[in-house]
Amino acid sequence: MREILVLGGGASGLAAAIAAAQTGGPGAKVTLVEQNAAPGKKLLATGNGRCNFDNAASSDPARYFTAAPAALQKLLASIDGAGLSAWWQELGLVSRADETGRLYPYSNQAADLTGLLVRWLNALGVDRRAARVLELGQKGGGYAVRVEAAGQKQLLTAGRVICALGGSAGPQFGTGGFGPALAGRCGGRVEPLYPCLTPLRCGDPVLMQRLSGLRARGAVTLLEDGRSLAREEGEIQFTNYGLSGICVMQLSGLLAPGRGPKKPAVALDLFPTVETREFITAFARRAGHLPDSQAFWQGLLDGRLGAALWAAAGLTGRAPAQVDARGWQALAEVCKGWRFEDPAPCGWKQAQTTGGGLSLEELEPDFQFKGCPGLYFVGETLDCAGSCGGFNLHWAFGSGLVAGRAAARQARKR
Repeated sequence: MREILVLGGGASGLAAAIAAAQTGGPGAKVTLVEQNAAPGKKLLATGNGRCNFDNAASSDPARYFTAAPAALQKLLASIDGAGLSAWWQELGLVSRADETGRLYPYSNQAADLTGLLVRWLNALGVDRRAARVLELGQKGGGYAVRVEAAGQKQLLTAGRVICALGGSAGPQFGTGGFGPALAGRCGGRVEPLYPCLTPLRCGDPVLMQRLSGLRARGAVTLLEDGRSLAREEGEIQFTNYGLSGICVMQLSGLLAPGRGPKKPAVALDLFPTVETREFITAFARRAGHLPDSQAFWQGLLDGRLGAALWAAAGLTGRAPAQVDARGWQALAEVCKGWRFEDPAPCGWKQAQTTGGGLSLEELEPDFQFKGCPGLYFVGETLDCAGSCGGFNLHWAFGSGLVAGRAAARQARKR
């Protein structure tokens, strides 16, 4: 019987396998099961190939989306106690931080970080199996994992199993929601899955096709019945299906089934540093110099975007010189709060991570599944989705590190 089986070769699985082998020492028997030809396939694409693997503010619970915030705090504290930053230094990773606190490999190459982890797998003697996990069950005081490799089904047994099978985001990397489904079959409570950190589908299709490709700095607010739920600032990207950009994608984390707003809307403020009342005077003065509706927007916004705002304010067919105080008021209000009703997250292929998953309340502080000694769940399988900026990889690597060490310590006691 193998001592420790790690299911999944993504970020959390790689960290778990390395940590288990390090903690277990020379006699440790650690096996990593991954269906892709090589581990870390999704990791290679993170941060546009630069691998934003952590963030200086990663310990802040407010930067994560979950249905169990109290349990999240305890698990984040466990990751802090594991010394993730010191572990990276021990592995030999040299990092750099940008002005927002995002951490990258010094080379800015995801391939370098992934290659470093794979070299440690090899150096520590971690056995690697190319196989697809089919099922997990208990057997003889341990666990039995049924896998399929090269068309042949096999049964692997171990005293300890770490499930790092991911969520549903990024099916092009081999994910498909199997991790949370497996956790549910083990008796765990699973929060509904939803695409997280993804663009939003919204707006009139004809209008959005006309605006597709445009970018503008501004602020985006998620609303419910006129009440502000969250606000993000940054670059807003207009697409043929709706809105994108980091500030928009952040808000998708609040659209969880069952606990998100029932009738959501987003409002764009394209001039967040200017008050509405200032616009009325400024617009009226500008109309005297730029009487043409297209020239009116020069130096402010792209003409297509300006035309859309002009129409949304009900000014279609009117030249700037024909607009009265009421019209300027309407235009100012649109510029400060252009509404898009019923925004919906895009699909799994565009999602950076998975919202929902195995409830954090089902776990011990070391990520062990309650009531099942030696069984751990980590990473994206869990109901914890981080904000953009390295928070999801902090959670993945940190949970794998904690669980890997805990499983190895438990194996040594045996």
